[in-house]
Amino acid sequence: MRYSLDDIETFLTVMELGTVTSAAARLNLSKSVISKRISDFEATVGAALFRRNAGRITPTEAGLRLAERLRPALGELVAATESVAWGMDGATPLRGTLAIAAPMSFGTMYLSPVLARFAAAHPGLEMRIDYDDRARDLSREGFDLGIRIGDARDGALKARKLCEARQIVVASPAYLARHGTPEKLSDLRDHQVISYSHLSDSALWQFRQGGRMISPQVAGRLMLNNGEAMRDMAVAGLGLAMLPSFIAAPALREGHLAEVLPEVETRTLPVMAVWPPVAPVPAKLRVLIDHLAVAFSGGAPWQ
Repeated sequence: MRYSLDDIETFLTVMELGTVTSAAARLNLSKSVISKRISDFEATVGAALFRRNAGRITPTEAGLRLAERLRPALGELVAATESVAWGMDGATPLRGTLAIAAPMSFGTMYLSPVLARFAAAHPGLEMRIDYDDRARDLSREGFDLGIRIGDARDGALKARKLCEARQIVVASPAYLARHGTPEKLSDLRDHQVISYSHLSDSALWQFRQGGRMISPQVAGRLMLNNGEAMRDMAVAGLGLAMLPSFIAAPALREGHLAEVLPEVETRTLPVMAVWPPVAPVPAKLRVLIDHLAVAFSGGAPWQ
């Protein structure tokens, strides 16, 4: 018995999503087809790749080791064939699938129109776009490209800077009227802050002073996992928020928020396109990265 690329793709999809049902939905196949492909693949490689128990499926150690080797190998195979199909002059239409991961707020506010133009220009491409503020493991979760706000944490990823976003401390005029406006960093301890659940307060509330970054003591009762939700809490007068400029800018322009401590330097975060290393780079990915670079070449669109 021989295995096929469909068997490998099915195996890696089940590994990524964790259930046969989810893999069947993504691959547009029945659960019985997914199960048969997995069973056939296990028979071919001569090892159990998953444990089945009461309707649950979990990877074995052999399955985990095999997936780690197959992911980059399959990626390079796809890249090689798509590069040939694209041709030297780029005249052949792009085809295949692109999976993109991006932060929720940046994605919905600024990235979606850019990706919509790209999708319209390349009707032969299928695109899967996942907006989530969690940092995704691009290779393990099958993404071709990610957008990161801040320095790429994984040094193995390739990266291209698109623009920058400054962190800003904001509050509503009503909140400042009731509680006063902080004039120095030590004043922050006397105020309610709105926390971000994906970062500790000490990692979020950072300022440059005396040539180094410091994290003043802050505390609050509200913690949210999305920047737009934090902005809305600040607009409602519930505390100070540290937000990227692309989230704060519209509310600042409309007067719903005011910048606090503008004379104190905060972090400026690069907005990066990142992708797992693969050679050659697939044409579909190369063209997308260039498209993003052009779209943001004028700098941050919210400024």
